[in-house]
Amino acid sequence: MKKENNLSRRDFLKNSALMGAVGTLGAGAAATAALTSCGGGKTESNVLKPLKEAGTYYVPELTDMAIDGQELKAGVIGCGGRGSGAAINFLNAANGVTIVALGDVFQDRVEGLAKKLKDEKNIEIAADKCFVGLDAYKQVIDSGVDVVIIATPPLFRPEHFKYATEKGKHSFLEKPICVDPTGYRTIVATSKQATAKGLCVVTGTQRHHQRSYVESYKKIMEGTIGEITGGTVYWNQGMLWYKERQAGWSDCEWMIKDWVNWKWLSGDHIVEQHVHNIDVFTWFSGLKPVKAVAFGSRQRRLTGDQYDNFSVDFTMENGIHLHSMCRQIDGCATNVSEFIQGTKGSWDSSTMEIKDLAGNVVWKYNGEAEKANFKQTDPYTLEHANWITHIRSKKPIAQAEETAVSNMAAIMGRESAYTGAETTWDAMTASTIDYTPKDLNLGKMDMSTFVVQVPGKPVEKK
Repeated sequence: MKKENNLSRRDFLKNSALMGAVGTLGAGAAATAALTSCGGGKTESNVLKPLKEAGTYYVPELTDMAIDGQELKAGVIGCGGRGSGAAINFLNAANGVTIVALGDVFQDRVEGLAKKLKDEKNIEIAADKCFVGLDAYKQVIDSGVDVVIIATPPLFRPEHFKYATEKGKHSFLEKPICVDPTGYRTIVATSKQATAKGLCVVTGTQRHHQRSYVESYKKIMEGTIGEITGGTVYWNQGMLWYKERQAGWSDCEWMIKDWVNWKWLSGDHIVEQHVHNIDVFTWFSGLKPVKAVAFGSRQRRLTGDQYDNFSVDFTMENGIHLHSMCRQIDGCATNVSEFIQGTKGSWDSSTMEIKDLAGNVVWKYNGEAEKANFKQTDPYTLEHANWITHIRSKKPIAQAEETAVSNMAAIMGRESAYTGAETTWDAMTASTIDYTPKDLNLGKMDMSTFVVQVPGKPVEKK
């Protein structure tokens, strides 16, 4: 039995009708201005004080296509739904790019993506460039590729990124980029190595390449809502897909095929999915959390060992608070959005509006203007276009380090909910927690270790 995912990353973007803003580079002033709708003029009382001066913060070039330049040969590691999607996004993002190698734990996944590339893009993957097994990532990276797309289950991404960087390859990393403190430290160290080597690393936090979010970010940096004083972020939806164990599947095979339900593989849904929303706040505010107190539980999930709801109170490093809420349960209220409060007003991604303290709309993103001015409005393609542009321009980008902050925030929230204890940034970044099974193999594993966490201690009977 398989339950269909009722709100995937791509579905959310399609349904939200909040497609992108424009960066300051490469699009032209007229197109940029068209994406903004402002109300009222400046008075002495509402003169803005920028949070950051223009030129001191990164704004991506969100052009329809990457700049032309050197031909790039890509390898895809992880050929499931997201890996297959990222492969097509990469090919749609630029001229002069191709895919030459595929790797996955399972043969059918490799064959599926090979067929998709042949049918949709007329790209034939040579048989000796199709690799299967837990070490397939090494074979892809060593096969003569220039860049790698890493879309394996999240637990594996730090090690795959590390090997790609050691071999001098530019990396696109799907999010989350780590699931535990051990992986976090690997990501941070590897990111620094990538920068030292002049490599370009972009992550699948696609809101960073969605024009509506980028333009909103610019307005907030300009001081439109004043100093940021707090926020609330949500990813509340129905239950994701799951796969019941089939006859003949080994322990590991089942868990990897059902990976989104197992905390060692996915990091739990607060890390795997809700990290997008947490990331928006850490990105906009430039702050990391210093502590987290959380709760959560498992009520409706049918497979795996993770929770299906979390609520987290983050205290950020300047003392302001972020409330984080996520849920994957059918038949409940849904909300996938971010809200940020400031001293002069607030921003809401559900409407892509900025309001003053009286509730008046002072700015609104113009989605219709985007459609009229740009051919490409898909942030999944735009993130690849920006990645390729950086590679061809020889301008390193190290997005993994920024994404590692929001990933660690989500990990802090998860561990607080699992234990009932307050977690801190310093303690968690130094923690020895490692979700990698000690007996990891594609056969039989010790399933007794995969249990649902229960916080606190039992009631003592008198």
